[in-house]
Amino acid sequence: MLGRLLKKALKRSRPKNSTQTRTDAPIEIRMTLQESIQTLTHIMGNSTDFMVRKISGREDLPEIAICYIEGLVDTNLLNRILESWLTVTLEADQMPGIESLLNKILPAGPISKLHTTQSIISAVLDGKAVILADGMKEAFSASIESLEKRSIEEPSSQTVIRGPKDGFTEDISTNLSLIRRRLRTPSLRVQSMVIGSYTNTKVIMAYIEGIADESVVSEIRARLQSIETDSVLESGYIEEFIQDNTLSPFPTLINTERPDAVAGGLLEGQVVILVDGTPFVLLAPVTFFRFLHSSEDYYQRYDLSTFLRGIRFFSFVISLLLPSLYIAISTFHQEMIPTTLLISLAAQREGTPLPALMEAFMMEITFEIIREAGVRMPRVIGPAISIVGALVLGQAAVQAGLVSGAMVIVVSFTAIANFAIPAFSMAAAIRIIRFVLMLLAGTFGLYGILAGIIPIYAHLVSLTSFGVPYLSPVTPLRFADLRDLFVRLPWPFLKTRPQDMNRRNMVRQGMNRPQQGKK
Repeated sequence: MLGRLLKKALKRSRPKNSTQTRTDAPIEIRMTLQESIQTLTHIMGNSTDFMVRKISGREDLPEIAICYIEGLVDTNLLNRILESWLTVTLEADQMPGIESLLNKILPAGPISKLHTTQSIISAVLDGKAVILADGMKEAFSASIESLEKRSIEEPSSQTVIRGPKDGFTEDISTNLSLIRRRLRTPSLRVQSMVIGSYTNTKVIMAYIEGIADESVVSEIRARLQSIETDSVLESGYIEEFIQDNTLSPFPTLINTERPDAVAGGLLEGQVVILVDGTPFVLLAPVTFFRFLHSSEDYYQRYDLSTFLRGIRFFSFVISLLLPSLYIAISTFHQEMIPTTLLISLAAQREGTPLPALMEAFMMEITFEIIREAGVRMPRVIGPAISIVGALVLGQAAVQAGLVSGAMVIVVSFTAIANFAIPAFSMAAAIRIIRFVLMLLAGTFGLYGILAGIIPIYAHLVSLTSFGVPYLSPVTPLRFADLRDLFVRLPWPFLKTRPQDMNRRNMVRQGMNRPQQGKK
C-alpha cells in the first residue's frame, strides 16, 4: 500500500513537458517530394546520420527518395533495392502502382503504408527504410534492418550442468523466437507495446491462453500501459514500475536469461515480459520459494534435485542468520557454547580490540567492497585480484589482531552460502537484511534476532505478486503444491500445475497414467 501511494505521489509531482517533440503532431505528407524531404530533415534536426537518397533517371517511373538512419539498415539490401528500381522492367502498355512495384523489387518482408510524418519518423528510427514518391500522399516502409547483433550464447548469470546452453540476447525478436522454438502451440499469445517517449522501447507481453489467469494478465497489461516515462533502457525499469511493493527489499518479479526457464514458467501460468535491448526477461507472478528453485531441478533425477534444493534452502538460512547468531551467542549467550569451543574462541579474541559486532561489520563491508571491485575490474584480472585480496586481507587482519580467525570463517562461509542462491535479486535482498539482523544481535542478542525475524515474516505474509500470496503454498497452505516445493517428486507424481498461478487448466499430464511396470 505504501509503495502504491508513493507511485501516485510521484505521478502527481511529475512536471508536464511544456514543449512536445516535433513528431507528436500528425502532419500529413505533402504532395511535393522536395517539400516532404525538407520537412523530415527539419524534424530530424539536420542530423548527419539521417540519410536521404533520391532515385531518378527514368521517364516511365516517378522520382522517389529513400530515407533511413545510417547504421540501422542493411546497406547490401539497400543497394539491391536501388539497382532493382533502375533495372525493373514494365509490361507493355501497363503502368503498375507504386505499391505493387515495390512488392516486386523489395526483398521478402512486410511493406506498410505511412500517411503522416510521425509514422515516417517512427519507422525510420525503428531501422526501416521509408520510400517516398513524387506526387504521392502516402509513403511505404520496408523492413531491411541491419542483422548485426550478439550471437546466442550460454547465460553468464545462470549456468547449469545439465540443460540447454542457449540464452537470451539483446534482440527482442531473437528472444521471442527462442520461446516459440520451445512452445510450438498457437495458444501462445504475444502482445506488443511501445514504452518511453524518447527511447520508444518495444515491450512484449506473452502468455499461454487457457493456462494463465486472465485477471493476472489484465492487471499486468494495465500496469504496463499506465507507465509514463521518457526512457526504458532495461527490464529493471519495467520491474520497478509494475511491482506490487516498491519499498520492499524482496523482489516480486523474477528475471532470467534462460529460455527454458521462461517456457517452464509459461506452462505453469506465468506471464512473460520481454524488453528490447536486454537479455533479462521478467516473469510474473512469482512466489518466494521460486527464487530458490533452479531450472536444472527438472533435468536431474528427483533425488538429486531434492538434495540440491535442500542445500539451497540451508544456504539461505546460513546467509541470513549465521553472522547474527555468532554475534549474539559470543556476546550475550556464552553458556550455549561447549566449553572446549568457548576456550578456543576466548583465546582467539584475547588480543582483539573490537567487539564481535564491529568485527562482523568490518569484515562484511570489506567483503562487499571486494565483491563490487571484482565485478568492476577488467575480466582478465578481476577474479585473481578479488581472491588474492580476500585471502591477503583476511590473513593480515587476523595476524594484526583486528579480527579473530573464527569471524573470518563465519563471514567467508556466509558469503559462499549467499552465492548458492540461484536468483541474484533475492541474494541481494538477503545481503541487505543481514546487516539489520547483525545490528539487532549485537544490541539485544538472540532476542534481537527474534525481534527482527518476526517483522520480516509478517512482511512476507503481507506481500503479493499480482494477487498471488508471496509465501504460497505455505501461506495459505496447499498440500498439493508441496510436492514441488522443498522436495521435487518424480515427474509421474506432478500431475497438476501449481494452484497459486492458475485454477483454469490444472491438469498437466494424464491423471490415469499407468505406473511403470504395470500393464
